[in-house]
Amino acid sequence: MGILSRTSYVIRSKINALLNRAEDPTETLDYSYEKMRDELQQVKQGIADLTTQKKRLEIQKRRLEENVEKHNEQAREAVRQDREDLARQALEKKNSKMNQIEELDSQIAQLQSTQDDLVDKKNQLQGRIEEFRTKKETMKARYEAAEASSRVSEAMSGVGDEMADVGSAIERAEERTDEMEARSAAMDELQDTGAFDDALSDKDSIDRELDAGRSASEVDSELETLKAEMGKGTAPEETAEADTESADASADADLEADADDEEVEAELEELREAEEEKSAE
Repeated sequence: MGILSRTSYVIRSKINALLNRAEDPTETLDYSYEKMRDELQQVKQGIADLTTQKKRLEIQKRRLEENVEKHNEQAREAVRQDREDLARQALEKKNSKMNQIEELDSQIAQLQSTQDDLVDKKNQLQGRIEEFRTKKETMKARYEAAEASSRVSEAMSGVGDEMADVGSAIERAEERTDEMEARSAAMDELQDTGAFDDALSDKDSIDRELDAGRSASEVDSELETLKAEMGKGTAPEETAEADTESADASADADLEADADDEEVEAELEELREAEEEKSAE
């Protein structure tokens, strides 16, 4: 096989594959059905034309038959008038018309035979078209059912083109989400360990904690100084004396509370004794 032959074969095979993928069986069946209907219509039109021609010949035959009768009358009239010459002419015309009638009969019979044959073929073609129509509708129904079933199966199994695209999109979204979650967790870990601060400063975590403690002490000291200047604070000695006085006052209050408790207990005892004496009487 030469290069040109192989190239032509490959091109034809590619085109055939494209046509097979693009072909819709239901459309093909409908198109074939319409073509058969067109052919049937052409056959019907041919039968109608043939019938028209036959009718024209029959009309022409009737006119010739009328002329034959006319020539017969002419011949009789010529004989009555002793005009044999006219009678002869009339009979000659009659014979000519009779010959034409015979030819017309032959043509009419031939047309009738052709018409009968076409009518039979038309009936056969019409029967085949009806049979094809039934098969066509059955095949279309089966094809559409198979196509719907295939689409549903592909959708359920996820192997269809659209479902494959959806599956790929979901996979990409999951990968992107995992990547973002991992990145966020890494950022939090680096923030907790102070890696970002280390990148901006040469201090370690101990230095930062010591600096925070010194800063808090400085703030407390400055606050006490400010309160002392505004008369809101107390000196250390005054604070100690106040604490001592508060402790003494608290002790005295405890002693007074104990004395009151003893007096209450004594009164309760006297009341119980009085109740017992009344009960004994």
